[in-house]
Amino acid sequence: MADDQLSRVFAALADPTRLDMVARLAVGDTTVGELANPYDVSVQAVSKHIKVLTDAGLVSQSKDAQRRPCHLEAEFFDLMTKWIERYRQQAQERYERLDAVLAERRGDERPTKHPNLEQGAAS
Repeated sequence: MADDQLSRVFAALADPTRLDMVARLAVGDTTVGELANPYDVSVQAVSKHIKVLTDAGLVSQSKDAQRRPCHLEAEFFDLMTKWIERYRQQAQERYERLDAVLAERRGDERPTKHPNLEQGAAS
């Protein structure tokens, strides 16, 4: 994924309304009108949000008779996850090197492992 594409994806997800729309689309395809229901904004405003998500590659729309359902393009999330995982792995390696240095200074035989970093959890 090109850096500019990734920037568009993160920028699109930075808006709370769009982020909520993505969460709702993760459940299943829906129309712009259905997406607009819980918000106190016009269908045109929701259409603009959908355009931003579409331009970022996160959402596509198809023609189904009179409906134009919005569909979440999940493969972009796989690419984002790989991008994030690469930096998480680098951070874990830095912590492990720091643990080794600190253990050496304390005279420990083995460095202490960070359990939440080993699992890949950021909680």
